[in-house]
Amino acid sequence: MAHKHTHHNSRAHVLDSTTGRLIITMLLNFVITIVQIIGGILSGSLALISDALHNFSDGVSIIISYIALKLKGKNNSQRHTFGLKRAEILAAVINASVLIVIYIFLFYEAFNRLFEPHEIEAGTMTVVALIGLIANIIGTLLLKRDAKTSMNIRSSYIHLLSDTISSVAVILGGIAIAFWKINWIDPALTFLIGLYIIKESYDILGEAIHVLMEGAPADISLNEIKLAVEKFPEVDDIHHIHVWTVGDNDIHLEAHVNVSDMKISESDKLRNKIEQLLESKFGIHHITLQFECNQCLDDGLLGNHR
Repeated sequence: MAHKHTHHNSRAHVLDSTTGRLIITMLLNFVITIVQIIGGILSGSLALISDALHNFSDGVSIIISYIALKLKGKNNSQRHTFGLKRAEILAAVINASVLIVIYIFLFYEAFNRLFEPHEIEAGTMTVVALIGLIANIIGTLLLKRDAKTSMNIRSSYIHLLSDTISSVAVILGGIAIAFWKINWIDPALTFLIGLYIIKESYDILGEAIHVLMEGAPADISLNEIKLAVEKFPEVDDIHHIHVWTVGDNDIHLEAHVNVSDMKISESDKLRNKIEQLLESKFGIHHITLQFECNQCLDDGLLGNHR
């Protein structure tokens, strides 16, 4: 049985730069939370208070993401042979779930306000929301790059992006209230913002749970792997293929490769060629191959494990 694992030498540097941006963004969000809660109480705006709660959840989500990054950086041990890479996936689950719960509560409050509109001080509401918008734009830009490669950071990024949209909506709502006195727009905005946020959170939650259930990455086809590997003339077939994700961008594969009888040195050369193919074409870095010569009674693509 052969095994390969590609190491990334720049991981420590990447973690340091990412955690620095997380800390700055976290501090921004907690400051804005205090400003918006005070502004929401003074203006009577539920949309502004919901924006403040969202900013608070942003700060908490960034703390969770920060802790997960630190855990991910720990070395493998005999107790955790893969390390603690799944901490980032758990962080994504927690962050997405918290957002959904917060907005279910805010939906309830907004529903009540539709029938009992409150008088709102539009000027305070608009100014405070504008301050929040500036902070959210800064935070979003700080996390944008890392969000492309990390589900953990993306869950915090979605918090900030949706809060940026929320701040824009609150500003527009404040202007509408100031000019046309339509106070019902405040809870209506809470509904619209919440629907978008719940949709984005649900997508991240589904993706994270798929990883925790050891599902195959969505962009990898087992049939394509089979066709590619079986193009090697020395390979009779590849079967019992299992592909899963341990952490962000950390895809693992194990499989049985049926070959003609050959020397160990020859099988080693074949293994290297298969590993290079799987890494270059499918982005799989952690590969375990079991070579055999007509040993499996069940040579199906997946195999049947009871």
